[in-house]
Amino acid sequence: MSASEDASPNAVDDVSRAPGGDASPSDVSPSADRSIPDEWSIRRIVRTMIPLLAILSVLQLVSGTVLQTYEATLVRYPALLVLVPVQIGTAGNLASITCSRLTTQLHLGTYELSVTNPELRANAGAVFALAATVFGVVGVAAWAIGLALGGALGLGQVLLVSLSSGMLLAGLVVITSVAAVEVSYRVGLNPDDTTIPVVTNVCDIAGVLILFGIVTLVV
Repeated sequence: MSASEDASPNAVDDVSRAPGGDASPSDVSPSADRSIPDEWSIRRIVRTMIPLLAILSVLQLVSGTVLQTYEATLVRYPALLVLVPVQIGTAGNLASITCSRLTTQLHLGTYELSVTNPELRANAGAVFALAATVFGVVGVAAWAIGLALGGALGLGQVLLVSLSSGMLLAGLVVITSVAAVEVSYRVGLNPDDTTIPVVTNVCDIAGVLILFGIVTLVV
């Protein structure tokens, strides 16, 4: 038997792994040859988001100004004071859910802006169903807390304010979510980065305006 036949079957691997030797193909990380897409790079995300977040932060001052205008009404009716943050927060949650579902459909290639698209209609229907349920419960809870704090608003009034403003916000969530996805895609931005902050901020600002618009008519 020759010396070459006596060599260990792992001799080649030992040489390839020896210091200074070339790495075997199995030792090369699968991600070594992959480059990060530009839209997922830190530079691209920061460059896109800083101006957007700065603008949205300035617009948030509008909702604070409106709240200050209705300070006397909020103090007089504790149920409304309880209702404000819950209404805005719930609308933001619905917006986040809707944007996430729409962007997922976009990436999967199943998104289509059409009233005949069953998935789009299902998302819109889910938003309105959730809004009717959640804002109804929120209205009852706000009335109970307001009553405990000495408020004078009746259950019917609080429910009317909560459900009316909530359903209007649900419509706004659907419209702005679809618009944000469409615009982001068409201008070359990643909808994952832009849609949720845009829509949630719009709902925050519009939510305060809608809520107190309804309050002005009902109370």
